[in-house]
Amino acid sequence: MSVPTRLQFDVPASEAGERLDQFLVGLVPAHSRSQIQRLIKDGLVRLGPRPAPGAPPDARGESRPARSHTLVRPGDSIVVDVPATADATPLPQPLAIDIVYEDPDIVVVNKSAGMVVHPAAGHAEGTLVNALLHHIDDLSGIGGERRPGIVHRLDRGTSGLMVVAKHDAAHAELSRQFHDREVDKEYVVLVWGVVQSGRRIDAPIGRDPVHRLKMSARARRARSAVTRVTRAEHLRGVSLLHVAIATGRTHQIRVHLSAIGHPVVGDRLYGGTRRRLPGHLRALARLERPFLHAARLSFRHPDAGRLLEFTAPLPDDLQTVLDGLRRDQRSAAEG
Repeated sequence: MSVPTRLQFDVPASEAGERLDQFLVGLVPAHSRSQIQRLIKDGLVRLGPRPAPGAPPDARGESRPARSHTLVRPGDSIVVDVPATADATPLPQPLAIDIVYEDPDIVVVNKSAGMVVHPAAGHAEGTLVNALLHHIDDLSGIGGERRPGIVHRLDRGTSGLMVVAKHDAAHAELSRQFHDREVDKEYVVLVWGVVQSGRRIDAPIGRDPVHRLKMSARARRARSAVTRVTRAEHLRGVSLLHVAIATGRTHQIRVHLSAIGHPVVGDRLYGGTRRRLPGHLRALARLERPFLHAARLSFRHPDAGRLLEFTAPLPDDLQTVLDGLRRDQRSAAEG
């Protein structure tokens, strides 16, 4: 059983005018929209002006009614009281996971591609949460019964680094860091075409109005998102990029790169597959998922405050494709 937890968020000008429930889903991604709406309905979400500097956190002036459809304003301060939750219900499973770091507060894992992060429809077992419950006895309950300890997520087809909270205080502090864009995340990604280092993509992301499984940079209701290309290696027909994101919108890197005409190689959902490949790109036919890997993760320890940084090399499936791609391109150039 977890203890009740209070979370507080300020509304930036860039996100004013959004519905309260949608705003909170973005801030606390471990909560579904229906869970957020239940908290609002139960009176556990309060919305009002920010406290004056030096004033107690609750000295926010007169609160406005908090309803799911209430539009947030710049300068609003939102307080969410998350009640105690029951112990996590997913069953522990002795699944293999790569634990990079662990202490009494957090665990950092290198998630394998193909593993779903938490139980959901169609994925009741075999998830990272099931594996964590086997390896760790004291996961945070703040993420909900089906998502204990989960602060952020990676897509099923994406490999790489994730931090997981082992108790509620760590979960709250890590959530704050993600919300305040203090977490540094860098991905290695292979895309079609030539993309230059230094490219910055600033385009809000929301649910695609036609294809509900997709996100879009042209959605009517969207949240701010920025993606930066920090390094680029140009191969013939494709580019190997290092990409940094401060925001963590659903499918952000895949959506942004597709929006500028350079989809992630192997990404079926966003146009990253090709039926016919020339000889110098034939190694790409071995890809069974998007070429996307969370290679670096940096944040401050939720208790000690020290800066932590973790790196994870490309997994074997992506490294094999990259090695084959370079080899084929050398052979084509020599022939």
